[in-house]
Amino acid sequence: MNLCYAVSIKYLKDPDGAKDAVMEVFEELADKLKKHEVSNFKSWLYTVVKNHCLMKLRAQARQKSVNLADNVVYLKEEMHQESINEKEWQLQQMTNCIETLSADQKKAIELFYLQEKCYNEISGITGMDWNKVRSLIQNGRRNLKICMDKAVLSASEK
Repeated sequence: MNLCYAVSIKYLKDPDGAKDAVMEVFEELADKLKKHEVSNFKSWLYTVVKNHCLMKLRAQARQKSVNLADNVVYLKEEMHQESINEKEWQLQQMTNCIETLSADQKKAIELFYLQEKCYNEISGITGMDWNKVRSLIQNGRRNLKICMDKAVLSASEK
């Protein structure tokens, strides 16, 4: 037992952890002795304890804890505010881009996305053919994407 404790304290550098390691090794010892043919018990036991301690150290290394400081909360709030500002900017750019669309595309996009009307309802409201409505929405969406990409590109260059 003294050998086990000495080896454990050498590797773990913690008296309580070393005591726990010795107890854990002794609990596993009966099973390990059945599986292994031991010619030199003392050196075999030394190796078993050493390996057990190294495994514990590896497990502890994987579970390192990080103390969170008060400024993490501040950073989270700051990131949240940046996210809100980004969404407001995107909404403003989208509004600007909608204004650049042709009158028919603008009407079809507003009815479809903002008022959540289906193609048939838009066709009935505008008096346009269903295929014309579909084409206006597809082209309007493509033009909005191009406009938004340009806005993002110009904002990133600034």
